[in-house]
Amino acid sequence: MHVPDGFIDAPTSAITGVVAAGALAVSLRGARRELDERTAPLAGLVAAFIFAVQMLNFPVAAGTSGHLLGGALAAILVGPYTGVLCVSVVLLMQGVLFADGGLTALGVNITDMAITTTVVSYAVFRALLAVLPRGRRSVTVASFVAALVSVPAAAVTFTLIYAVGGTTDVSLGKVATAMIGVHVLIGIGEAVITALTVGAVIAVRPDLVHGARGLHQRLKLRVNGELVDAPAAPATGTAPVAARASRRRLWAAGLLTSLLLAGFVSFYASADPDGLEKVAHDKGIDQKERAHASEDSPLAGYGVKDIADARLSGGLAGVIGVGVTVVAGSTVFWAVSRRRRSGEAAEAA
Repeated sequence: MHVPDGFIDAPTSAITGVVAAGALAVSLRGARRELDERTAPLAGLVAAFIFAVQMLNFPVAAGTSGHLLGGALAAILVGPYTGVLCVSVVLLMQGVLFADGGLTALGVNITDMAITTTVVSYAVFRALLAVLPRGRRSVTVASFVAALVSVPAAAVTFTLIYAVGGTTDVSLGKVATAMIGVHVLIGIGEAVITALTVGAVIAVRPDLVHGARGLHQRLKLRVNGELVDAPAAPATGTAPVAARASRRRLWAAGLLTSLLLAGFVSFYASADPDGLEKVAHDKGIDQKERAHASEDSPLAGYGVKDIADARLSGGLAGVIGVGVTVVAGSTVFWAVSRRRRSGEAAEAA
């Protein structure tokens, strides 16, 4: 759903840029409460994973494909504020390095793909957890529904932005019907990917999943016919070491998975246009699309320039993208978590 340059006029793009900048400022402040030394590395990994999975377009209808947006996944794993930052980092890397999503439309894309999907999905997720039984299975079910809803919500947001600043004279009703219809189907794929990923992380380290916090229950023992809380396990000097090793293994496994998806599996992704591209072509929204400012980038189009072999070119571009995204994201989130620790130390003093 990356909006290219030319779909939305300059004033509206500027307004969404201001909205995006304000949301990012709020998210940077909010992420200080969500990130610590345990979760900051995971947030960088989440950004890299979203980048990798967005390269895997899957078919949803005749001649149309879809890909992960990632807002729900990021919000549930690392928190809504950090989730906005994760998706925004991905969008920035894609726009600057890969000519995917217009640079003048960056505010539109952040508003649509980062803010809308994260806010809507997390609101739905929390509402469902409030009524579902407390447990890991409920987190996975809520993740599925939240992700499913977030994609058509993003389609609605694009339609509203187009209604305000669209550069072509196309019936708003036709745009809305086509956008929402195809993105409901794409939402199913988003929901499956999100639920599987959240379920996999919960199975290994539920304490690192932001959306699962507060769901842990003390073990109960039956004593003389009554249920009582089991005594807490004694603290040992090896526990922190084991926890750190477990986090490192999770991070390494996630990075390896991201590299394999972007570097190898992406070659087999659907070549059909995604939902927005298909609707734009069919309805004429793309009549005033402009060439991307980074179209001459060495990585434009998710391929390495001057490498003739398509498999090698695309795979190498994907690996580079994952590497750049994990470094950029980890740097941002490390800085945010360090700011939090500095603040806590100042308050303690």
